[in-house]
Amino acid sequence: MSELIQKKYDVVVVGGGLSGLCAALACARGGAHTALIHNRPVLGGNASSEIRMHICGADNHGHRPNARETGILEEILLENRKLNPQYSYSVFDTILWEKATFQEHLDLYLNTQMTDLLKKEDQIEAIIAMQLTTEKQFQINGTLFVDATGDGTLAHYAGASYRVGRESRDTYNEPHAPEKEDHITMGNTLLFKTIDMGYPVPFVKPSWANTYTEEDLQGREHGASGFNYWWIELGGEDLDVIANGEKLRDELLKAVYGVWDHIKNGGDHGADCYVLDWIGFLPGKRESRRILGDYVLNEKDLAQTRAFEDVVAYGGWPMDMHAAGGLRTRMEPTEFIHVPNVYGIPYRSLYSKDIANLMIAGRAISASHMAFGSTRVMGTCAVVGQAVGTAAALSIQNACLPRALQANISKLQHQLLRDDAYIPGIANHNPNDLAKKATLTASSQLQGFECTYLNNGISRAVHEVSNCWVSAPLSSGPQWVNLHFDTAILAKDIEIKFDSNLSKQLMLSMFNNGLEGQEKGIPKELVKDYSILLYHEGNLVHQIDVCDNYLRFKKHALEDTLQINHLRILVHATNGDESARIFEVSIY
Repeated sequence: MSELIQKKYDVVVVGGGLSGLCAALACARGGAHTALIHNRPVLGGNASSEIRMHICGADNHGHRPNARETGILEEILLENRKLNPQYSYSVFDTILWEKATFQEHLDLYLNTQMTDLLKKEDQIEAIIAMQLTTEKQFQINGTLFVDATGDGTLAHYAGASYRVGRESRDTYNEPHAPEKEDHITMGNTLLFKTIDMGYPVPFVKPSWANTYTEEDLQGREHGASGFNYWWIELGGEDLDVIANGEKLRDELLKAVYGVWDHIKNGGDHGADCYVLDWIGFLPGKRESRRILGDYVLNEKDLAQTRAFEDVVAYGGWPMDMHAAGGLRTRMEPTEFIHVPNVYGIPYRSLYSKDIANLMIAGRAISASHMAFGSTRVMGTCAVVGQAVGTAAALSIQNACLPRALQANISKLQHQLLRDDAYIPGIANHNPNDLAKKATLTASSQLQGFECTYLNNGISRAVHEVSNCWVSAPLSSGPQWVNLHFDTAILAKDIEIKFDSNLSKQLMLSMFNNGLEGQEKGIPKELVKDYSILLYHEGNLVHQIDVCDNYLRFKKHALEDTLQINHLRILVHATNGDESARIFEVSIY
């Protein structure tokens, strides 16, 4: 065995899906020396080129207005829109790799499998990991650890309490839970993609493939193209999705080829000219372990939109409960249980209740099986990851364990809001934001979209309130908003949150039905060209000019702190909308 290479970090994140990546980026941006350990060659988990699932979230495929996730996920998806108009999953892999590789304070370890850990009493001291491509073994020591493995592997190794399967109805008084508890989980899926060759192409079924009839696939929409075959699902009943992972992959391959044989040779499905173009070899997982925290989020919390004092993230996808047994049954493949509004996720569900320095990101957070049906989707996992990474960085700054942040939860909430996360029911009343002291005026404003919204601390439309300044058409000339201060302030950082239309989808998808209704390119509502003018006693002391912006959240750090009593944002052009649109302006 090769010698262990010793490494030391403030925070060690294990798992590089979207939640782990967002956690690691947030943590590093918070100043903590961070390691991101991932056992695959590419980042993104279920959203990577290895699995190719589209990113679902609280907006429920655009059916819930103004609910799309912001923060780091929004930044990634807008950059993908800019750099990847061809919707290539391999290019998306590169965008995620670039994010991690060139982030200050963050070290990325790809192809690196955690094999063991070192623990003292109720705290993890280090993980042991093997990098398969280099044959290097590492002992990666840390102060705090984040389990973003999806399977809760790190927590399991550490001896943390966890739950597998479905709770009984009376455990949390959940009306849609089964009468008796069991160990059944949702299964795994292999996706595939087809292309139209333009001429008839026969398909010869492999001898090892399954055989399906139209009756077998009843209730499961299937055709030549444009359909998302998420319902090719096996495992979680008699076959454990972790222990039998290799067997399930083989069974899923038999199912994929069997379904395709039925489409090609089992009747008229319009598939004569279609061929298989890509078949996944890494199954996408839905459910395995759920790590127990100080609070277990449950169905009633979601259904009643419970307000938590320690809310730090949110969801809104329906409780998406897949049929036990998946494709082996003739039941409807899933039941969508409506969630009436976006709901809050409490901080108490994001760390282990019995491993003091372990936090949980992604689908393994502390939730019941029913609540998990909603929280497991990647958009929700991503904002949970940002919350966990931000909390980990604050814990390092304050030399405390994660649970201790509960004593000053508003500090965590303010930092998340500053970083363009959304927290239901919480406004950004950060006492350090000098823009709160400003008097706001504008060149023009539409009724219901006044400039006075710009420092109210809410950076999206909520119910019937726009929380957004919208100007008259730019065709009449550049539009501006002014921030006036009675007493001069010292400005170092200027941060702006623009409108990227959070009612529309931005997700990458390889399926036609995943892309239907999406507008191509950068959201037209986003401000494209603008200037920031800083004045002191009537004199212009500094000017920032930005061209070709495609991001919602823009941070401008001044080289030197400037004394100002007047700031103007002058909008020259958008990415297509007729008006300037800004949600929030902050000054620190």
